[in-house]
Amino acid sequence: MIEPDFSQPIPERIERIHFVGIGGSGMSGIAHMMLDAGIAVSGSDRSGSATVDRLVQRGATVAIGHDAANLAVEGEGRVDAIVVTSALWPDNPELLAAREHGIPVLHRSQALHVLARGKRVVAVGGAHGKSTTTGMLVVGLQGLGVDPGFVNGAVIAGVDASSGAGSSDLFVLEADESDGSFLLYDVAVALITNVDTDHLDHYGTPEAFDAAFAEFANRASEAVVISADDAGARRVRALIDHERVVTFGEAAGADVRIVGIRTGASAACTVEVAGERIELEAGVPGRHNAVNAAGALATLVALGFAPAEAAHALAAFRGTGRRFELHGERRGVRVYDDYAHHPAEVDAALTAARTIIGDGRIIAIHQPHLFTRTRDMAGEFAAVYERVADHTVVLDVYGAREDPIPGVTGAMVAERFQRADDVDFLPDWQQAAERAAELAEEGDIIVTLSCGDVYRIIPQVLSALEHAEHGEGA
Repeated sequence: MIEPDFSQPIPERIERIHFVGIGGSGMSGIAHMMLDAGIAVSGSDRSGSATVDRLVQRGATVAIGHDAANLAVEGEGRVDAIVVTSALWPDNPELLAAREHGIPVLHRSQALHVLARGKRVVAVGGAHGKSTTTGMLVVGLQGLGVDPGFVNGAVIAGVDASSGAGSSDLFVLEADESDGSFLLYDVAVALITNVDTDHLDHYGTPEAFDAAFAEFANRASEAVVISADDAGARRVRALIDHERVVTFGEAAGADVRIVGIRTGASAACTVEVAGERIELEAGVPGRHNAVNAAGALATLVALGFAPAEAAHALAAFRGTGRRFELHGERRGVRVYDDYAHHPAEVDAALTAARTIIGDGRIIAIHQPHLFTRTRDMAGEFAAVYERVADHTVVLDVYGAREDPIPGVTGAMVAERFQRADDVDFLPDWQQAAERAAELAEEGDIIVTLSCGDVYRIIPQVLSALEHAEHGEGA
């Protein structure tokens, strides 16, 4: 991976821009907004996808595979900048060509900063729930008659987009803490959903991680919205010296206080705001999503909207892509995908699944994400899956931006299970799909979990379900 260079000056005028890895959820959203702004967009990705196809249909020039020839470095077609993410390898030929020819290399957050310049920015930060909460805010604002600009890490159901230019001065964005880039934006309102120590490969220590969140909050020009329940958020709260802090959660004294959560196909809760009791619906299952909705409500209140009207607008939210997303059903077995890639996220996703399956069982397909996270948290992953899922199929590690670490494979997670009969380590995807299908019975669900490319196994799972005999039981 590369370390972002935030000291790189951002060109005042950009007419042509090139995205390396344009098919990613965050990158594609920014590329769409550059097109909306009349900027000529080119890019590359390692494989084709529906996301890439949509950009091409809108006029972007996209090459499949990374090659220096994809980058216009001379003449009238020369690009003004290229956009990269921290996941890029340092020897990427397009990155090297840009540096050789003096073309500015911008991190995706710097490109997003260009789009958000002059706007009233609402930035959603936190270890978990960012994309869902960002989606809630966009839907809520639209329901309140506001047309915000936005960039999210996932497609928002109903809006059918992960980004939009908007016509108002409000701009909502999902802010990434993994590499410190969330500190780049000029933020009006900073929302912190929770703080769960991660990304120590970048920060070095838990204290530095917490300090970055505190800086993110203290930089906000109008308000900070932060969880009153989450232990990490409480640590950060003690470091925040902002004059306006709005808290949310079940804790006594929270400004937006949850006094009752009801789970089911759509989680809901009762909240107290300024002495008024309001019913709030999350629009998606899971106790954690009721809390996310309370955070979104607190943010809308901080922006000046009436609590009851904001809650009514939030009720229209119906989820985001890759967040407990149903992909199909075969012989009574439903197949879902979820972006969860941290033990706390896996716990929340599978606990939410429990609220909708009745007497059915959960068969999880876990793709470990990052070698360092697998090395450091294998035992925590195993404990969560063993406690909440009925059976787990573990794939091999999706390394993303990291080089392999000797001895670190998906087997590390499987070996930490206390009950060996509850887990299979199957790096071969076809074998993994067939095993999950073999186990599944009518009324069960199969759910893939990772922010890697595990969703690509779903067609194999659905096909295996069609051909498998009735499950043997987990």
